[in-house]
Order: sequence, then structure tokens, then C-alpha cells
Amino acid sequence: MRARLPLRLARTAAFAAVCVTLAALAHVLGGGAAPAPWAAALGLAGVSALGLALCGRERSAGTINLVLVGAQVGLHELFAGEGASYVSVHGHAQGGLAVNAGMLLTHLTATVITGLWLSRGEAALWSLLRRIGRRLVLLLPPAAAPVSRPGAPVVRTRVVPPQPDLRHSVARRGPPLPA
Repeated sequence: MRARLPLRLARTAAFAAVCVTLAALAHVLGGGAAPAPWAAALGLAGVSALGLALCGRERSAGTINLVLVGAQVGLHELFAGEGASYVSVHGHAQGGLAVNAGMLLTHLTATVITGLWLSRGEAALWSLLRRIGRRLVLLLPPAAAPVSRPGAPVVRTRVVPPQPDLRHSVARRGPPLPA
């Protein structure tokens, strides 16, 4: 089952809003500064483009979590990359995300929470759409009445009466009786 554009846009908006909101919240809780509005808008646009490309059909929980991990890493880099204190505060020049374990932990926690929430919602949405689709198919009138083919021709036969001298004879078939 494929999703059409209105459903894809709704799913993309939900995915992007939840992903960017939790990434910003996790970034602040992990010790970083609140992202600038332009950074949040840029992150929302990027995640929306990614979500729109991937939401044409139902996705598994593993796929959703994999995309979320990539989105969280990208959003972290975007949110932390603003200003001159980027390298000195976050330590990205020396060791990347591994230097700041608190930030990494909060982004991964946000990813797990978002992944669980979105995968359950995804399964519920597609289940509901399948049920509604079945009901709508049952309510639709048939497209065209089937053309009836002419039936098999009726063959009339005449019953032949048995011959009069064999009328009272009994035919017994089987093995011979023992003597």
C-alpha cells in the first residue's frame, strides 16, 4: 500500500516536528545552548525533506530508528555549530561526539523515545488505513454487472423401457460362491 501526497505530508510534518523538537530539547538538556531560530528552521526543513522522501510506504521500526539516529547526529551538529564557541565548548575538533558523553546520551535517548513513539504510530496508522480501505471496498457498488452467458443447452432424452422378458431377472455380480 502506497501513501498519496496528503498522507505523506501529514506523516512528514509529524516526523519532522517530533524529531526537531526532541533534538532541541535533548541538546539543551545535554548542556548545549538553545538552538537559534534559523538553525531550528533549517533543521526542520532538512528533516522534512528526508521524511518526505522516505514516507511513501510503511517503514519498520528499525528503519525509523536508523533514520532518526542520522537525523539526531545531523541536528546536533547543526545546533552545536553556531557561533565561535563551537569547538571550545563541544570539543568536536578533538574527538567528535564521543568527547561529550552527556550530549551523546541525551541525543540517543531522544532517538529511542522518538523511534518508539513514531514506529507505534506508524503501525497504528497503517493498520487503520488497511481497515478503512477494506470497509470502503465493501461499500463500493460493483463496477459493472457481469454479462451472463447463455446456459448449457438442454438435452432431452427418451427413457427406453426395459425389454419385457428381462423385467424380473436379477443381475448379481460378485465372486463365485464357495462350493
